[in-house]
Amino acid sequence: MTPELTIQKAKEVIRVEADAIAALSSRIDGNFVDAVELLFECKGRVIVTGVGKSGLVARKIAATLASTGTSAFFIHAAEGLHGDLGVVREEDVILIITKSGETSEISALIPQLRNIGVKLITITGTLDTSLTRVSDIVLDASVKEEACPHDLAPTASSTAALVMGDALAVALLERRGFTMEDFASIHPGGNLGKKLLTRIEDLMYTGDHLPIMQEDSLFKDVILEMNRKRFGAVCIVDDKGKLKGIITEGDLRREIEKGEAILQSKASESMSTEPKVVSVQTLAVDALALLEEFNILQLIMVDEDGKPIGMIHLHDLLDAGIK
Repeated sequence: MTPELTIQKAKEVIRVEADAIAALSSRIDGNFVDAVELLFECKGRVIVTGVGKSGLVARKIAATLASTGTSAFFIHAAEGLHGDLGVVREEDVILIITKSGETSEISALIPQLRNIGVKLITITGTLDTSLTRVSDIVLDASVKEEACPHDLAPTASSTAALVMGDALAVALLERRGFTMEDFASIHPGGNLGKKLLTRIEDLMYTGDHLPIMQEDSLFKDVILEMNRKRFGAVCIVDDKGKLKGIITEGDLRREIEKGEAILQSKASESMSTEPKVVSVQTLAVDALALLEEFNILQLIMVDEDGKPIGMIHLHDLLDAGIK
């Protein structure tokens, strides 16, 4: 096959599958709404099942439901016939993924599921089957054709079923009022979890690491403190320890240009009097936004009395994966 024909075939597959997905939109109707409500009202778990390619799609849909606030897991239909049905309870909802609707393993499960008393939602590519006739809700994921040139291998049909499952999951999370914070709480290891769960207090430097000098300290001593703590800045406080200002490396360079006399001046004469301060409870992502907004490198954390208790540098946030 020539490269041109390869490209042509690939584009044809994409067209067929895109058409199959687009056709789903007209089938989002009252049945879909009922399915979302049934899943929302479920007092047990949502158990997703299927066989073959449909089983792989079912596994992905179960994972998407679980990651968006629904208690869901996958059972392979064949395993269900050999003991896994023991986990099913009457309060559960079974979500079945099937192209033909007549898969032997699925058909064999139905009497047992009905005996347990669970509700059945079926996403299927074939509407008039023994399975659809006993299902409580049927969602039409049929396709005009497969992308396979022989119209055999599940391609467009599995994609359509997957998209229908995604539509269910997203509509359901909206119905639940599932927030970004909720998502982060069950994805603590991901980037979103870091953004929404990490607070300044988890990353800030405290105690002896803090560069702090009195406002009547000599400028030369401020430089020494800055070099010792390697923070690129020094907090300037009054005799009660309350934050009065900050001297940064930028301030240092500007002051040094005035000559050696500056070394004997007081810190209060060179400090910036409006340093950016935040609470220790500030989200790290919000701290990063503040640094970027004001084009600065450090933030100071103060307590209720205005005393510096922590400090953080832009690099600390970036090193922690806060982006």
